[in-house]
Amino acid sequence: MTSKERAALRAQANPLEPIFQIGKDGISDNLIAQLDDALDARELLKVRVHLETAPKTPREFADALAAPLGAEVIQVIGGVIVLYRKADKEKINQKKQQRLKEQGKKPAKKQVKIKGLRQRSREAEAAAQKAKAKRGGRPSRGGRG
Repeated sequence: MTSKERAALRAQANPLEPIFQIGKDGISDNLIAQLDDALDARELLKVRVHLETAPKTPREFADALAAPLGAEVIQVIGGVIVLYRKADKEKINQKKQQRLKEQGKKPAKKQVKIKGLRQRSREAEAAAQKAKAKRGGRPSRGGRG
């Protein structure tokens, strides 16, 4: 990777927030798997190393992460590591197929949509108008008048 490409990636990484943290436990297999998935989805990400509790330096962690992930270390500043890996669509599709096989085609979970107060009040208004139209616009018999 050329220095200009690395500089462009550093500029893209500047506004990003670290989405993973490395602490006293160091690097685990689970962390590597999650970073692998995140790199497939984002290509560029930041990892924070807690300097007080981590057993190694951020540079050592960066090199230890880059090798199994097949990623490049863009920069290490303080306790923040920036990693980059070009997304490979074929590899991503293979992972998805493998996960589907492992799951054994389980039924998809029903997604529940949580309604806000405004939406509930709009639906209540619409139901009231529908009921009024059904009655023919006449006032109800149970009231005064």
